[in-house]
Amino acid sequence: NGTVGERFGVRNAGCCAVVEGAGDHLGEYMTNGVIVALGDVGRNVAAGMSGGILYLYQASETTNPLDINRDNARNVFRVSSEAGEEQLKELVQKHHELTGSRRAAEILEDWDAALPRFWQVAPVSMHQSDVVAPEA
Repeated sequence: NGTVGERFGVRNAGCCAVVEGAGDHLGEYMTNGVIVALGDVGRNVAAGMSGGILYLYQASETTNPLDINRDNARNVFRVSSEAGEEQLKELVQKHHELTGSRRAAEILEDWDAALPRFWQVAPVSMHQSDVVAPEA
């Protein structure tokens, strides 16, 4: 349900999307926009990504470790800004409203427990954005 194939969001230049999971190369060469993945993603995430934001949900630390391309391996953070949390929650809520997604419903049902399971991939060009708060 709602899982996309390989290379989803390649060259995304401003679209917003919420998916239940993705194949390899999610967000490759992305320059703008926002993609939220509520399930497992493949390898080589964010290769060549120079802008925009990816939010990646990791249900547990032991399932499917994130495979972020080395281009952005140092640009992976927990969602820690109020604006980032608000953006993420609004997108998950909208996804639930439009699709009836059970996964989105489960995440929203216990948002406080789910939020720390999200990772935010934000290239250097996004570090000054109010939705990104890079960890020191």
